[in-house]
Amino acid sequence: NAKLIGILTIEPVVASAVNEPTNTTLLNAAYDIWQQYEPETFPGAENVNAYALFTFDATWLLIRSLEQLCSITNNHSSSCLSIVNDSFCFNRRLLDSSSLFDIINNNTFLGVSGLVQFSANSTDRVSGIYYIVKNIQSLSNELNYVPVLVWSSLDAWTPHSQQNTIIWPGQSLVAPTGYATIAGVILRIAVIEAPPFTMTQQVADTNGIITTKLVGYIPDLLAILQTNMGFIPNITLLPANQSYDGLIDDVANHVYDMVAGDVTILAERREQVSFTDSIYDNSLRIIVRNTASASPDFWFYLRPFSLEVRLCILGSIILSAILTYLFERNANDVLRHKSFLSKIVMSIWYPLGTIMGFGVDYSVRTGAGRFLTFSVFFLSLVLISTYQATLTSNLTLRQTQNIISGIDDIKNGKIPYGRIGIVTNSSIEAYYLQEISNGIRNFYPLRTEQAIFTSLLSKVIDAAIMDEGVLEYETSSNYCNLTLVGTGFDPSAFGIVFQKNWVYEQVLDVNILSLRESGTINNLKSK
Repeated sequence: NAKLIGILTIEPVVASAVNEPTNTTLLNAAYDIWQQYEPETFPGAENVNAYALFTFDATWLLIRSLEQLCSITNNHSSSCLSIVNDSFCFNRRLLDSSSLFDIINNNTFLGVSGLVQFSANSTDRVSGIYYIVKNIQSLSNELNYVPVLVWSSLDAWTPHSQQNTIIWPGQSLVAPTGYATIAGVILRIAVIEAPPFTMTQQVADTNGIITTKLVGYIPDLLAILQTNMGFIPNITLLPANQSYDGLIDDVANHVYDMVAGDVTILAERREQVSFTDSIYDNSLRIIVRNTASASPDFWFYLRPFSLEVRLCILGSIILSAILTYLFERNANDVLRHKSFLSKIVMSIWYPLGTIMGFGVDYSVRTGAGRFLTFSVFFLSLVLISTYQATLTSNLTLRQTQNIISGIDDIKNGKIPYGRIGIVTNSSIEAYYLQEISNGIRNFYPLRTEQAIFTSLLSKVIDAAIMDEGVLEYETSSNYCNLTLVGTGFDPSAFGIVFQKNWVYEQVLDVNILSLRESGTINNLKSK
């Protein structure tokens, strides 16, 4: 029983309980009628429940209002209580219901529970409302309800009396500070499968029994929070196709106490639920197919030289072959005894071999032939240097060039909007509609994050927008043929979702902030 000491309870009371006026004449008349017709049920004036008095005043107000309504409509031929009949009882209604409501709103009287007055703008009484706070205290080794505070529409909360003070838990007269403890409380926590934040892993114990274990950033964070706060987690793993907006609705409708994952903090979502401080600083990135993963074709290696340059090289070889024939056909022992066709072939072979750099199997003998050899060799050096530099530049450009360079290219329509993949019912969709398409859903809809990668690889889409952490993990671990382009944009934050006005909000926020200040959050990111 000692654990109950300090508990506060609040309940509505009648005006007489707080020394406010009531209609004692009406109350005594009601008690007399009660004792006359049902004396066996009358508990005594001191034991009549306050809710019975509220009910009496409501009934008395209805009687007074109906009486007034009938006095107004008495001259009409129809009955003042004409009711539309229907086989279904809830469809029956009073014809002059609007007049009755007006009378009720204008009917003010002193009832047995206090002043009774209603308004069209409220379903509760606008005056004569009183609450009392009682404190469980130990008096003479017995627990007692002691009234300590009184509330009325005029005075708000005031002490009930100078003698009655609040006894707090532990028999203390000092009001406790801090926040509600969450230790030992079972929390229904939903997590959504989204690498690297939440993943599943098959683990075998010493008996060879295989179980599924949650791994990743979020399970590690929850484990630390559980250790520090002492709550008991009841974790539900949701499939990857679960919509993020649906998770917000589930928390608002008390399906879960918390949702932990890559849930972006948005102003629109804050209207339904609350968020902790950031557990992960995020931004958006664009992912595309890696153009460097495609093998260059054969003609790619001929592209360093334009068609004009290739024709000039061919012309140089032909001219050099003619001059070699003219200079060396009689002076060179190798060519002198050959047939005409052989002389032509060997004359072509000489400048071709010199340009390619692998040499030929005979040497020139004339001065003109030597000068021609020097010229062809110099041309070979120029061509080889130019080819190597241009080919290197083209290969480097091929490895770094993508169809877009960042978010500005998407905004400018460099690729068709129907070729951009967006996960529906997510914060990315909200960003796209607001910043890119002006509210038009012209993107390619995707149900899950995994669909981003499969759609890119199958060339259904050309680009997709997603959270930076997810894309960096997938491209570095699973999809080397996909790459990120541009820098991060639309910075945001992930937070743990919980219900509005949650009793454990402060203790959760304090622990999240403590993990950020101590560097634990950063350590989890780099893990």
